[in-house]
Amino acid sequence: MASYEAVRHGAGPPSLYADAVYAFLVAMAIAAVVTPLAARLARRVGAISYPSNRGLSTRPVPALGGLAILAGVLVAALIWLPGEIVLPHLLHGRSGASGTVHTSLLLVGAGLIAVVGAIDDTRPLKPLVKLLGQIAAAVVAVLGGAVINHLTIPFLGALQFPNGGGVLTVIWLVALMNIVNFSDGVDGLAAGVCTIDGIAFALIAFNLQGAGSAAALLGAITAGGALGFLFHNFPPASVFMGDIGANLLGYLLGVAAVIGSLKTNAVLALVVPLMILAVPFLDTSFVVAKRLKYGRKPWEADAEHFHHRMDRLAFGPRKTIAYLYLWSALMAGCAIALRLVTHRHLHQTPWMVGLVALIVLALGASVYLLYVLEILKFKALRTRQMRAQNPEVTDDEIVLTVQRDIETGEFDRVPQ
Repeated sequence: MASYEAVRHGAGPPSLYADAVYAFLVAMAIAAVVTPLAARLARRVGAISYPSNRGLSTRPVPALGGLAILAGVLVAALIWLPGEIVLPHLLHGRSGASGTVHTSLLLVGAGLIAVVGAIDDTRPLKPLVKLLGQIAAAVVAVLGGAVINHLTIPFLGALQFPNGGGVLTVIWLVALMNIVNFSDGVDGLAAGVCTIDGIAFALIAFNLQGAGSAAALLGAITAGGALGFLFHNFPPASVFMGDIGANLLGYLLGVAAVIGSLKTNAVLALVVPLMILAVPFLDTSFVVAKRLKYGRKPWEADAEHFHHRMDRLAFGPRKTIAYLYLWSALMAGCAIALRLVTHRHLHQTPWMVGLVALIVLALGASVYLLYVLEILKFKALRTRQMRAQNPEVTDDEIVLTVQRDIETGEFDRVPQ
């Protein structure tokens, strides 16, 4: 396939938008069809996920569903992604010399992390071995040309990395793989959030680099593969994506961000991808910080993720992922709106009012989920539980108990 920069030869923007839709649908269809086959293979080789602290499942479920996501992504990518992606580099604050990303190596990296994940799902690997596999896949992507050569930080300007961009890219990709992997603890959560995030990256990448952006196609393909798998993973799930799927989706979203929104001189180049990925980022950050606070290893599974805490508040799997889907969609919507307003200079009053309203709504949802659901509702439910057990309990005793429970995370599930 020939290389291109913004628009493929002989195809106008409408055709390229259609390409993204077709790539999304093909990846989705293939993933949906292959997922039951992957589940059958998982049962045959013993890749079964048993109930543990990491998730909310109460029964053994076959893993390896990520193989279906890989199949959908590879087929769609081979059809629609160009062999070479030519993207502008930043040169003294302007678009200057171009760089080339080799799609074949990006797909090799995807295949490599899928192999590592499949082995781990079948015969669990040690954390260091898994980390080395993630680093290897990220290095392949860097060798393929997906390198962060600069970051634009709001109010500070562009920071260029003529020599350290490769290392920074590896750190970014490995972080995304682990963030998605950590968040994969309840049926349908990781697949649904990655579908939302992939669509958001696709919309923003088209806006940034013109119709036909390869980053937009990759985002659409990733979203399609995740959605096709979600048909079988929505609660109650018949199959899990496993480490193979979580690491793969994290890798693909990370690469889409690198060759898309992070490779521009936009004022919001750093803020946009972080806002799109806000939910898994916040979840992982809180959990890791708490593990470090209590002297536990950051990679050790526990029951302190958002979905665990919401389950203890008697939300149930479907209601839990509905709230987290909505939160992810609001944050992604804010990122898209910010990008449109700043890039196209849509400073008219209606656009600005709409943007402010969306940001307020997203912030309100964040406060509601992080504060009300985690603390106030828990306090009310815990109060009823304690008064049912002991009608003589005082308000001070309830307050002290709730504070202790929230601080340590060591409390029983509130009955529905």
